[in-house]
Amino acid sequence: MAADGLGDRNVVGARGGGLTATELADQARRVAAWLADQPGEHLVFVDVSSEALPVALFGAALSGRPFAPLSYRLADDQLRRIVDQLTGVLVAGPGVAERLGGDVGLTLVDRDELLAVARDHDRPLLDRAGGDGDDVAVLLFTSGTTGPPKGAVLRHRHLTSYVMATVEFGGAAEGDAALVSVPPYHVASVAAMLTSLYAGRRVVQLAAFEPEEWVALARREAITHAMVVPTMLGRILDVLEGRGDAVGALPALRTLSYGGGPMPASVVERALRLLREVDFVNAYGLTETSSTIAVLGPEEHRSAFASTDPGHRARLGSVGRPIPGVEVSIRDEAGAPVAVGAHGEVWVRGEQVSGEYVGLGGLDADGWFHTRDSGRLDEDGYLFLGGRLDDVIVRGGENLSPGQIEAVLVEHTAVRDAAVVGVPDEEWGEAVHAVVVLQPGAEASTEELQAHVRANLRSVCTPATVELRSELPYNETGKLLRRMLRPPESSDQVR
Repeated sequence: MAADGLGDRNVVGARGGGLTATELADQARRVAAWLADQPGEHLVFVDVSSEALPVALFGAALSGRPFAPLSYRLADDQLRRIVDQLTGVLVAGPGVAERLGGDVGLTLVDRDELLAVARDHDRPLLDRAGGDGDDVAVLLFTSGTTGPPKGAVLRHRHLTSYVMATVEFGGAAEGDAALVSVPPYHVASVAAMLTSLYAGRRVVQLAAFEPEEWVALARREAITHAMVVPTMLGRILDVLEGRGDAVGALPALRTLSYGGGPMPASVVERALRLLREVDFVNAYGLTETSSTIAVLGPEEHRSAFASTDPGHRARLGSVGRPIPGVEVSIRDEAGAPVAVGAHGEVWVRGEQVSGEYVGLGGLDADGWFHTRDSGRLDEDGYLFLGGRLDDVIVRGGENLSPGQIEAVLVEHTAVRDAAVVGVPDEEWGEAVHAVVVLQPGAEASTEELQAHVRANLRSVCTPATVELRSELPYNETGKLLRRMLRPPESSDQVR
């Protein structure tokens, strides 16, 4: 559709260069025809983001092969275990073949070899795509922060439903450009490639996030749209504040979306003050739901930010309301809907929701996906998340939400970032352990931070122990690695 309707529009790469929609389609068709002669079932991709990524993504789709982008940051043995489950062609970044060691049973090519196939005008173009909507389009392996990675299955119908429900075909202006700085194996990267092409928006890729380079690239390429994870936004704001002219640094930026993890309200408020002309969008989604399922839009950001009503302003801490075609329900442990405002597990249903893993089902008999995220819906349908159910702290039979305690901690003027985990406790079963990053030059005692939490939440939420660190452990997609926060010994030994 993009090649037919927007053929001359530049959709990948730098201004004045890159690929038009027609060129991207032709390159993908050459790769698809080449794949037809290769053994195996998959097109595996272990590399940073580059022009090879959209060519591989669409080439695999046209050939009827699942596209499987894997994390190049996995430990060697973990990466090898996933690769051993797959067959076909592997596009390997620098050093990947050596990391895998020995025969992997796939045809290995590097980025340049794939692009050489794509650019070879003497090669045939695939005449027509095979398969249907139920075929597997993408396999995304979860990060494995709490266990071995699982392969989430996204079929063509799931991704098509998401794109058609959220994007207007050709709706982007001629000069619109989207900066994609999340890695290829993140669902947001896949979604950005699909939605940008469908809208006719040029995609500019940043291979590795670094805040100064992000700002420089956004300025150089006149970026109008971008998506970042929470840790990225905070570091970008630091750079902009250091320059003293945020608008001048990003003159073309119109829309900045964020998601992929909890966003402290203080960071959102900083962003709204600094970039007053930018439309902010909070997008909540999961790999298993083909990306976004709920959105807090620009006007909702501005209205909440300007409000003096605490309930209305609190919506800055929400992820907004479900997008069209998606149902969200909050359920208790027995699967029954809870009252408005009550906490429970977030269940999701809709055409874009897969909930399927390799070798495993995911949806229940009524089509609901049980996300394992805790949350609540307010009376106007705004969704507030409370973290992963697996992270809930059970103290004396009471369930405590780490996200709720963390949100209060970062409201303290001395606190830059905070995370909360449960640690073993002989009397209560679990105790609250807080890991805190202070603002540069700031000081705060354990007693002061405990008093701050006690004054804003129930006393049972007060951290029994507080540990100061220079930074928290996040992976490159902004997900907090809680397993790295739990002290090796009992909580009474941590200070």
